[in-house]
Amino acid sequence: MKACLYELMVLTFIIHLIDTLSYSVRLNSVRSGQFALSMSFFNLFVLVSRTANTFQAPLIGSLIGISITSGIEPSLELRKIIFSSTIGTLVAIFLIPWFLRIFSAAVKRLDLQGSVLSVLVEAFSLSTMKQLIRKAVKPSRSMISTIRFNNIPKRLLILNTVITGIYTIGVLSANYSAMFVAEQDRLAAASSAGMINGIATIMLTLFIDPKAAIITDQALKGDRPYNDVKALVTLLIGTKLLGTILGQFLFLPAAKLIAYFYNS
Repeated sequence: MKACLYELMVLTFIIHLIDTLSYSVRLNSVRSGQFALSMSFFNLFVLVSRTANTFQAPLIGSLIGISITSGIEPSLELRKIIFSSTIGTLVAIFLIPWFLRIFSAAVKRLDLQGSVLSVLVEAFSLSTMKQLIRKAVKPSRSMISTIRFNNIPKRLLILNTVITGIYTIGVLSANYSAMFVAEQDRLAAASSAGMINGIATIMLTLFIDPKAAIITDQALKGDRPYNDVKALVTLLIGTKLLGTILGQFLFLPAAKLIAYFYNS
């Protein structure tokens, strides 16, 4: 069970690390003007995150199955997994300045070479790795102190916090709800994870992505200052961090709500 827990914590950490770094791609796309190249290159990182996500559900199901068989209460272990999402987000926040330097250089190389594979092979060479380490930059107060946040809609930030909270605990709460239902309903309850994450994805697509895209597009056209995109990215990342913390409070009520539907 411990091995399964550690694997889940590492996977969740990676998923939220990459997901958080993806927010900063908007900064590079506006600053460089290479929006299409930036997004196409970052699809590779998203692929890694989503691949890790596919391994998460079966591992959680396995952990819950072991807990039911052994008569163990797994809520503490599941909360550790949620905590790893917070740590992944927090680590990504400190890595963003360094990541943006690397990402900007990678996009320029992609523009020259025209091949993602060639860029990756070059990136993993020993000399390139040493250069990347030398480029490490720490976040500073000056990066945030000059940003004006009053042009970013507050409702967007509240929604992003709530949606992140739902997305963080969707699979965990659905699987944990199997502890509270009859044996014949356990598989159905655990399968609710897809529905919960689907709702969160729809909310993200309807309410967050369009507004964020409008602000980014306006900055690309010169109708908005670059600082507005910096404010947007900073606040979205901040609310994402809050959303993972909110997940700790949503976890148990969500599991009991799912169980209620199958017990009623």
